[in-house]
Amino acid sequence: MENKGKHLTLEERKSIAALHGQGKSPYKIGKILCRASNTIRNELRRGTVSQVVNEYHEINMYFPDTGEMIYRKNRCKSRKIGKRKQCEDFLKFIEREVKEEKRSFAAARAKALKQGNFKKSQVVSVDTLYRYAEEGKIDVKAIDLPEKVKRKKKRRKYCRRNKYLKGKSIEERAETINTREEFGHWEIDCVIGKKSGDKVLLTLTERLTRKEIIRRIPKKDIQSVHGALNKLKKEMAEFDQVFKSITSDNGLEFAKLHQWGKQSGVDIYYAHPYSSWERGTNENTNHLIRRFFPKGTEAKRLTKKRIEEIENWINTLYRKVIGWRTSEEYYKEELEKILLLNVVPST
Repeated sequence: MENKGKHLTLEERKSIAALHGQGKSPYKIGKILCRASNTIRNELRRGTVSQVVNEYHEINMYFPDTGEMIYRKNRCKSRKIGKRKQCEDFLKFIEREVKEEKRSFAAARAKALKQGNFKKSQVVSVDTLYRYAEEGKIDVKAIDLPEKVKRKKKRRKYCRRNKYLKGKSIEERAETINTREEFGHWEIDCVIGKKSGDKVLLTLTERLTRKEIIRRIPKKDIQSVHGALNKLKKEMAEFDQVFKSITSDNGLEFAKLHQWGKQSGVDIYYAHPYSSWERGTNENTNHLIRRFFPKGTEAKRLTKKRIEEIENWINTLYRKVIGWRTSEEYYKEELEKILLLNVVPST
């Protein structure tokens, strides 16, 4: 049949009404219109309504307009619900996580799946989320995505040798540290708010697990850095096993860090001048801190509780680089391995 697979048109419905009025059977009408007889029967059933004649007599009549109206109504219901409509709750969750919790699309999506808030069929990909944002289909703008806004074209890397370096150069660092095969190797830096007359945030990032430690220190100087590290050493019972090495830049506040390391049993390595990528783990984490502590903000205004909240936010962030785990989860796993190795079997 020529019309097989095609829906009836209003003109065909009018023809069905005329032929049905002449007393022709659905089979005959189908032959004339090149339609299956069942298609005609279904259409007659769909468009037939009861009519009252002479105030008491009721007859059934087929009306093409009625058939067309019911067809269009059913057609609207039969359409497949779009993916965005199916994932409305997930998209609202993403909007909240990005705007209120300052998470990236990837981190928010990972959190939704890891915590079992949504099934895979109820979520969309990260690329789709970016497309929805660009098309205005979700209430997230580029300014709400710090990582997207700040990305710049990579520049060529230069390595300069520090002529005045007294400690170990990063060039002496073991390959197992460079390739992140071993737990317990950290990177250190200072994050400043105002350039003068303000306190400073001392940040430590573990290279393997990306575990972050943030401490506020009075000044950006040697005494403050050493004091914070000594306090941390007293607070952590497993310090000697967790801190095997620290890599720093060439700032004056770290000039005597190698002396502190010698006393504390921690290897200290210095990156090359103007080579922040050699401490990339710490630098990237400092960018996350800047979401809550922009340049020009006074560090002394940050309460201890607020600093702990920022630290916890970073350590509970689901990250692709560590297999969509959180740093806190990964750090605890590695710590448990160390503790199990040090358990002395009972005799």
